[in-house]
Amino acid sequence: MAKVPVSVCIIAKNEEKYIEECLKRLIPYGFEIVVADTGSTDATKEIARRYADKVLEFEWTDDFSAARNFCAENASNNWILSLDCDEFVNSVDVASMRIMMQKYPRHIGTIRLKNLVLKENGEKGYGTDDVTRLYNRNFYCYDFPIHEQVCPRDMDKRDEMAQCFLVPMEVIHYGYALPKEEMQKKQLRNLELLYHNLEKNPDDLYTLFQIGQSEFIIGNYEKSVQFYERAVLQNPTTEFFFVHILITSLAKAYVMVGREADALDLMNRYAERCKSARYTFTHAGILLDNNQPLKALLLYIKTTMMEDADTLGENLMYCYEHIIRLYTDMGDMKMAELFKDKYEACRKERERVIGKTE
Repeated sequence: MAKVPVSVCIIAKNEEKYIEECLKRLIPYGFEIVVADTGSTDATKEIARRYADKVLEFEWTDDFSAARNFCAENASNNWILSLDCDEFVNSVDVASMRIMMQKYPRHIGTIRLKNLVLKENGEKGYGTDDVTRLYNRNFYCYDFPIHEQVCPRDMDKRDEMAQCFLVPMEVIHYGYALPKEEMQKKQLRNLELLYHNLEKNPDDLYTLFQIGQSEFIIGNYEKSVQFYERAVLQNPTTEFFFVHILITSLAKAYVMVGREADALDLMNRYAERCKSARYTFTHAGILLDNNQPLKALLLYIKTTMMEDADTLGENLMYCYEHIIRLYTDMGDMKMAELFKDKYEACRKERERVIGKTE
C-alpha cells in the first residue's frame, strides 16, 4: 500500500493494556506512526517498538499539549492525526481523506469519536463527540495543559471559529468505559491539573467548563454548578460547540441538585442560539423533568429530523424510545408504531458499536 502523507502521533504512559491493539489497527492504512512515551514503567515502549516507526521519550511536565507538540515536531509529515492509546480505529476511507486534505489544506479534520461508557448498572453504552484531531502542523499546534485543543499558531486567529471537515473514519474510545473507582481516580488527576491552571488563569472559560465536567462526573454536583455558572456568566459565544455542552451540562447539574425550574429557564433562554441535536435532545428531557410532556414530545421529534442527529450516539435510540412512550401514554398507538422501525435501527447500531468492544 502506498504511504499516506499523515503521521499518527500518540503520547503514552503505562498503556500496555491498550497500545498494542491501538497500533495494530493502524498498520493497514499506511500512516507513519510516532509514539512519544512520557515515562512508562511497564511494557508500553517495548510494545510500541513492534509497530511504530518512531518511539520517542519525553520528560513529563504536567502538560499534555507540550507532549503532543513534541511528538508532532518529530513526525515526518506535516499532516498530523492525533490519537490516544485507548482509541481504536475501525475503518478509514483513505482516498476520501486524501481528497479532503488537498481540498482544505488550512482546515482542521474532526473525528466523530464513539465514546464507550460504563453505566451504573454495569451495562455498556456509547455517546459521540466531535473532536479536532487531524491538522497541518505548519498552521496549528496544541494548547492548554489538560483537555488540550488544536489551535492556530497565529495568535490573532485564536478567537476565530475554526474551519473543519469531518474525517471519514470510525474510532472507538475506551477511556470512559471504566469502573466507578477508576473513573474517580482519573477525574481527580485531571482536577489537580485543572485547578493548577485555574490559579494561573482564573477567568479561563475552557478551564472553568472542564472543572465543572470533572466535578459532575465524580458526583460533586453543587460544585459543578458553581464552575459552570462562572463560565456562563462570561456570556460566551455559542458559535463554539463546547458552549452548547456547557449550557446543557449546567442544566443537567441543576436537575441533580433539585433546581429543575432553573434548568428549564436556562435551556429556554439559549434555545434560539444553540440549534444542535444534542442541545434539543437535552432540552426535551428538561421539559419532561418539568412535567411538560407534549412540549418534550415535539422537541424529541424535532431532534430526530435535525441534520446532526447522528451526533447523539445511542441517545438517538432513547429519543425514539421517548417518542414511542409519550405517544403510547397519550393513547395514540398509531403514531407510536410509526417510530418503531427507527428505534429498531438505532438499537441495532448500538449493538454493532458495543459489539466491536467484546
